[in-house]
Amino acid sequence: MKFSKFLFVFFLMSKLSYSQEILPVYSDYLSDNYYLLHPSMAGASSCTKIRLTARQQWFGQDKAPALQTFSINGMAGERSGLGLILMNDVNGYHSQKGAKVSYAHHLRFSRDDSDLNQLSFGMNVGFSQSMLDETDFLTNNPAYDPIINGTMTQKASYFNMDIGTTYNYLDFYAHFTIKNLLASDRKLYTDYEPVNLRRFVFNMGYTFGDKERLLIEPSMLFQHIAQTKESIVDANIKLYKPLGDNAKIWGGLSYRTSLDGAQYVEGNSAKDQKMQYVTPLLGINYKSLMLSYTYSHLLGNVKFDNGGFHQITLGFNLFCSPDKYDCNCPANN
Repeated sequence: MKFSKFLFVFFLMSKLSYSQEILPVYSDYLSDNYYLLHPSMAGASSCTKIRLTARQQWFGQDKAPALQTFSINGMAGERSGLGLILMNDVNGYHSQKGAKVSYAHHLRFSRDDSDLNQLSFGMNVGFSQSMLDETDFLTNNPAYDPIINGTMTQKASYFNMDIGTTYNYLDFYAHFTIKNLLASDRKLYTDYEPVNLRRFVFNMGYTFGDKERLLIEPSMLFQHIAQTKESIVDANIKLYKPLGDNAKIWGGLSYRTSLDGAQYVEGNSAKDQKMQYVTPLLGINYKSLMLSYTYSHLLGNVKFDNGGFHQITLGFNLFCSPDKYDCNCPANN
């Protein structure tokens, strides 16, 4: 019974991240970090943006998943943007280090730079090295297994590409990105690992209200994984409250659900459960500094741990244009 539930939880977790993806899709994009998802956002803002994130899952569990990222993106000339992402992902005996380099081109249709009416195209090339530490496998489980060396760390490297487009018009935005465009043959665990985990990501949102008093930003995100035919939806809401001329506080709530369920056995009956997450978030901007915290909590009867996923994001906005876009567009301003 416990083993079947463990497999079920593992299946739910696999809907959030995949071993052959250089960077998994979490909720960190909501911390003013859309560039992590969409290469077309490189240089789309009026500032050069630096973001550092630290994510920790299941406090108190040994070898629990943890992820750190560093990203920077900004304008390079009148119509081009460049970006860089570095990441370190540790999950039990498996770890992954990677980097992405991005280029974006921006087409502006507005009469001047104060109006935001921009179509952007972007791509990035990413490289990753995955490692599997087998040095403790035979010590903890001395039974012979032909695919386990037991005395070394297995390594495999691969690269992939993402391409995407973004349209920003005043208070409205829409993004579409194809992640893991290329078939990637890694073979870290066995010779039968899937080579294509292409993911289609679409999200859009609109911000309304009075930027001097309160802004409201509803948004959604849809993901579809081509090979496994899985679909995931995020429904988000954020509020922005100014605190004088140099600061603002913001917060929100995100709900993520899979459109595909999984069955597990409880007693003598089979039950169905979908992956569901609730993520509250809170952040503050003061001059060029941004700090945010998010907490993701798994819903449902079957869980690996009662604790959730904690993430802190620290950001800096540098070299900002003095003439910002005249719109309610936090991601661009």
